[in-house]
Amino acid sequence: MLLTEETYRLAKLLPREELYALSGQMRRAAVSIPSNIAEGQARSSTKEFVNFLSIARGSTAELETQLTICVRLKYLQQSQTGPALSLCSEVGKMLNALIGKLSAAH
Repeated sequence: MLLTEETYRLAKLLPREELYALSGQMRRAAVSIPSNIAEGQARSSTKEFVNFLSIARGSTAELETQLTICVRLKYLQQSQTGPALSLCSEVGKMLNALIGKLSAAH
């Protein structure tokens, strides 16, 4: 959830012409991460949960890429995206660990 909040804060800093492009994609990817975790957890099987965790992991990688694009296009500075990128890394590690444990137990 912190990553989603931080992403929304950063998206507000992007140029107006990116409102429906990069900004929208970033917000969708960020919302997708906790949404897929929640939906997967509510499913009836571990296999389904792992699948939704994998989708969340993909959205995390997508968001990392979009944040990097923002810096490369000089829409944001690296110092601005640093906290969000750190959260992406942390979330990615947590997802990898959870996927590993659930897959091993199943």
